Amino acid sequence: MELKFQTKEESNRQQEEAFLKLSKPERVWRFFELMQKSKSLPVKEKPQKANNFIINIQL
Repeated sequence: MELKFQTKEESNRQQEEAFLKLSKPERVWRFFELMQKSKSLPVKEKPQKANNFIINIQL
């Protein structure tokens, strides 16, 4: 295992360069993989289902 000490800007630049080296189809697939993996990230609260509501106006 290798440890690197670098700034956030250096890290971002390095990640961007690696991403841009991929072919266009590989980039699209990486995006889809990222979206799929993001679904399994922990969240504080699960979103509640939207409940429809009825407004009764009595005259």
